Amino acid sequence: MPTTSISGPIIIAGGSGFLGVSLATHLVALGRPIVVLSRRPPKPSGPWRHVGWDARSLGEWRHELNGASAIINLVGRTVDCIKTPAHQDEILRSRIEATRVLGLALRSVAAPPPVWVQMSTAHIYGDPPEVTCTEESPFGYGLAPFVGRAWEDAFHASILPSQRGVVLRTSFVIGRDRGAGNGALGRLGLLARLGLGGTVGSGTQGMSWIHEADLNRLFERALTDPTMNGAYISSAPHPESNRVFMRELRRAVGMPIGLPTYSWMVRLGAPLLLRTDAELALYGRYVVSKRLREEGFEFQFPQLREALHDLVGRRVYP
Repeated sequence: MPTTSISGPIIIAGGSGFLGVSLATHLVALGRPIVVLSRRPPKPSGPWRHVGWDARSLGEWRHELNGASAIINLVGRTVDCIKTPAHQDEILRSRIEATRVLGLALRSVAAPPPVWVQMSTAHIYGDPPEVTCTEESPFGYGLAPFVGRAWEDAFHASILPSQRGVVLRTSFVIGRDRGAGNGALGRLGLLARLGLGGTVGSGTQGMSWIHEADLNRLFERALTDPTMNGAYISSAPHPESNRVFMRELRRAVGMPIGLPTYSWMVRLGAPLLLRTDAELALYGRYVVSKRLREEGFEFQFPQLREALHDLVGRRVYP
């Protein structure tokens, strides 16, 4: 595989959350200098440099792009919330405004980075109950597909003609907690340990997932492989149903029982107790990357059982 050398710093915009800290840790271990652009410094701190940025307006931070090797854009308000009109507006605006201002900043420096890797969402394909989607599949309908399309449109309008651009349509990232919060997996793992990690709703909804190590390796490849270009689905090659996912999670944490959560319980409890959207648990999608398979990317964790055992496993019952 041909590679591109990296000498200048890699800029991670929106790098203070779980994904950003995981990626920065991975790239630093490879000897890459990292600059994190975000409102607040990443926690825990690490061997990278933080530069303050409101993800909305131009400022002195733009000079960090001058001479950088690459920029990675992870900016986006979490979707793990109740979808009030205000939250929907923030979800959209946070992605569009950050992407647009990065484009303006690139045009204001003499030596912009030659590579831009852009986060996107596998939810762009909607929530088909049975169909397995690839990069060639049509986009879905609803808030998430609309936001995903607008996000990618903003990226295509902002990237420089001279830059190589890669879009990673990412599924549910499962990872280890480093103090930045490990999102939904931490919540699901706690429920599983308490014996509450049974099937959610019908249990047939797709749960496409990717281990954080493989997502980091995909970012690394996007940065260094000059043949990577365009949109890729960033998801393990074996998506599972919710029923199977929860069964494997119980197995990983060593809890042989798990009480099911019926749809009506999710619709009542999600907004009241967890302050989140019930549809995140009740709907899902099966996605796999045709492009990564054709280009020979080998996942370190292609199977869910091994991935969960690596992240949350304690003891495994038969």
